[in-house]
Amino acid sequence: METGILDTHTKSNYTNMARLKELMTAPPMTAEQHAAITRKRIKDRRMIEEAKELKTEEADLF
Repeated sequence: METGILDTHTKSNYTNMARLKELMTAPPMTAEQHAAITRKRIKDRRMIEEAKELKTEEADLF
């Protein structure tokens, strides 16, 4: 059995538990924060979709 993998796995579990504790004790997100995050996600998704469309249009030209 490789001890390096076990040590890394154990360390990862402790790190994840610490993150979970931080998440569970953090104050809830406000409506304004949620709206801002949602707007950013939509903006980013549209930008990606537009880039894909432009790439497709350029490929169609050739």
